[in-house]
Amino acid sequence: MYSKLQYPLLIAFFISSSLAAQHKAAYKIFNNKGKQLKYSKLIKKVDGADVILFGETHNSSIAHWLQLELIKDRYERKQIQLGAEMFEADNQEALNNYLSGIIDQKKFDTIARFWKNYKTDYKPIVEFAKKHQLSFTATNIPKRLANLVYKNGGFRVLDTISEQEKKLVAPLPITFKPELSQYKNMLEMMGEHGSIEMVKAQASKDASMAHFISINHMDGHQFIHLNGSYHSDYYQGIMWYLQRMKPSLNIVTITTVEQDQIDKLDSDHLGKADFIICVDQDVTKTY
Repeated sequence: MYSKLQYPLLIAFFISSSLAAQHKAAYKIFNNKGKQLKYSKLIKKVDGADVILFGETHNSSIAHWLQLELIKDRYERKQIQLGAEMFEADNQEALNNYLSGIIDQKKFDTIARFWKNYKTDYKPIVEFAKKHQLSFTATNIPKRLANLVYKNGGFRVLDTISEQEKKLVAPLPITFKPELSQYKNMLEMMGEHGSIEMVKAQASKDASMAHFISINHMDGHQFIHLNGSYHSDYYQGIMWYLQRMKPSLNIVTITTVEQDQIDKLDSDHLGKADFIICVDQDVTKTY
C-alpha cells in the first residue's frame, strides 16, 4: 500500500512519463553546424532561394512526407516549380500530358517509367502539381544513356548518340571533376567493383539534372527539386554543375540522414547541407 505522501509522487511520475512518450520525435531538423531548428524556421529560411535541392533517402517515409509538406507550404507563399530525379527526360511529354489532362492515369501508367515506390512516395506530389497546375520537370538523364557511359568507355560514347537523344542530356562535352569528394568516396565505396566510368555515369546524372533545372527555372519562381541525397550532399553533384551553368542562382540544399538517436546530429553529418533532416532509423520505410 502507498501512503498519502507517496500518491502525489506517483501521479507526477506517471504524468512525466506520459508527456515523454507523447513528445518522442520521429525526426529533427538541424542546420549545417548541427544547431536544431523548427520546421517553421526552415520554411522562413528558404524563402529567398531560387532553387531548393531536397535530398532524400529514397525509402524514407519522413523525407517524402516532408517534401510534400514543404511544397504545400512554399506554394502558399511563392510561385513554385517542381522537378525530380525520379522522372527521366524522355518522359517529359508523358508527364506534361498527364498534368494537363490530355491523358488519364491509366494511359500515364502505360507510357511513363516509374520508380517502384512511385504510388506511395511520388504520386501525391505529382497529384498536387496537377491540381494546382504547376510545372514539373523530368530532370534525369535516361537510364539507358547513363548505362552507356558506364559500360562503354565514359562520356565519349555520348558523342555517338542521335541528335534527338543529345537533347535528353546535359550539353556535351560534360565537364568532370573527379577530385570532388563525393565522386572520390563513391569510387572508394565500390572497391574492386568500382570504376571511373561508374563515377562518370553518376556525373552524367548530376550534370543533366542541373541542366534541366537551369533551362526551365523561371525568374521569380522557386524551383523545388527532389533527388537522392548523394546528388547534392556537401554542395556537390547537382549544385556544383548548377553553379557553373547559372551562377546567379541562390541555391539551398536539404539532406536526409538516419541515426539511432536524433537529439544530437552526429559529427559525420555536419556540413552535408544547409538543412539536415535527421530521422530515427526505426521509422517505417516505404520499401
